[in-house]
Amino acid sequence: MSTITQQNPSLNAQASQSNWQAWLMVAALIYLLLASVGAIGSGFKMATASNAKELFSFASNPVIALIIGIVATALIQSSSTVTSIIVGMVAGGLPLSIAIPMVMGANIGTSLTSTLVSLGHVRNGEEFRRAFAAATVHDSFNILAVAILLPLELLFKPLQNTAEFMSGFFISDASVSMSNMNFMKTLLAPADDALKFITGWLPEVWAGIALIVIGIALILFVVSAIGKLLRKVMVGKAKDILHKAVGRGPIAGMTSGSIITVLVQSSSTTTALIVPLAGTGVFSIKQIYPFTLGANVGTTITALLAATAISGPTAELALQIALVHLFFNVMAILLIYVLPVFRQLPIKMAETLAIYAQKNKLYVVAYIGGVFFVIPLLIIGLSQIF
Repeated sequence: MSTITQQNPSLNAQASQSNWQAWLMVAALIYLLLASVGAIGSGFKMATASNAKELFSFASNPVIALIIGIVATALIQSSSTVTSIIVGMVAGGLPLSIAIPMVMGANIGTSLTSTLVSLGHVRNGEEFRRAFAAATVHDSFNILAVAILLPLELLFKPLQNTAEFMSGFFISDASVSMSNMNFMKTLLAPADDALKFITGWLPEVWAGIALIVIGIALILFVVSAIGKLLRKVMVGKAKDILHKAVGRGPIAGMTSGSIITVLVQSSSTTTALIVPLAGTGVFSIKQIYPFTLGANVGTTITALLAATAISGPTAELALQIALVHLFFNVMAILLIYVLPVFRQLPIKMAETLAIYAQKNKLYVVAYIGGVFFVIPLLIIGLSQIF
């Protein structure tokens, strides 16, 4: 075949052109995927943002605070927004002992996005199993991190004490605001405006619901289409380059996850982008795992930079919450990933869940609905009764 190609330059040119066209289509589909995720987030904000904010008034103890962090982030689809609300509440007198579990809950709630993206592979059983496992390894790690670190925090307050001690070193008159550096928001603005224009004739709540439905439908279409294209383009040099960046080892994976998340300013976006690569078999769950941990750290760096721009009496409190988020994720990596006794637990949890999900899609509905909404809201409701 190589001899024929060498003898016929036109075949070579056609193959090269076809490859570039495929990559352009991949880029367009990635843009559409990001726009779809953004549409879901915007839809949730329009439909439930005011109600989600009212959830924070129920924060009477650390457990309820954790639950509120999960539900609010799952509804608003933005851990950054939830963290901003928490910072404002801390400035208004909310104790750090209540705010810290909320931040932990936000870490769990933000992992819903990648789980939704994995549904795009639902028609292909084996692809869906791989994608769902890759998505829920993020959930599993974050849930395990909370299970270990929340009791430690309640007993010994290592996160609060460390954040209070370190915040004094970071307070500065210099402003390092990220508000003007969010190029992803600018990049996706045309798609966001177009989708809002389509639903603009509806009342706000129904427009939000319509955006959620459109976003989910687009994700299902995009992930299915991008999976077929990735099988075509992820060969040879392209595959080697990506594997060197993400799959070469844990350090490379974590570094890539952190850098990409800082650039796009969203851990949800980072993990949503990697899930289709897991579904198509480009990466294994063991390679995806450290990448998602890097995304966890990357999103806290963004919040930390944003917090340094805040001035006035709330500056140190804002910085303390940002530092708590950073230390929580770093400590989780040190305790779970570095220690061999815990390292494989998130993978085993995710793979077991994916096997059940592949057998019966009702497990998917039960998992998403139960973990992110039903059980948390039930706990909040029971707390108000008793």
